[in-house]
Amino acid sequence: MYHDKAQAQHAADQSWAERGTELWVYRCQYCGTWHLTSHDPASAHVYVPFNQQLKPHSRKKDYKPRRR
Repeated sequence: MYHDKAQAQHAADQSWAERGTELWVYRCQYCGTWHLTSHDPASAHVYVPFNQQLKPHSRKKDYKPRRR
């Protein structure tokens, strides 16, 4: 977490110089601070909260889910 974009960009640049790891800077829509990511934010990566992710379906033959 970084308080401003300049600090986050400095950390990303330092990571590239020291380890050769490319990182991108983005502003978090939830907490408002700046973070680093190894995923290019220009790609179609969409954050889905864990509690809203789809549950895996059973692979058993003739499986029928229970009604709620």
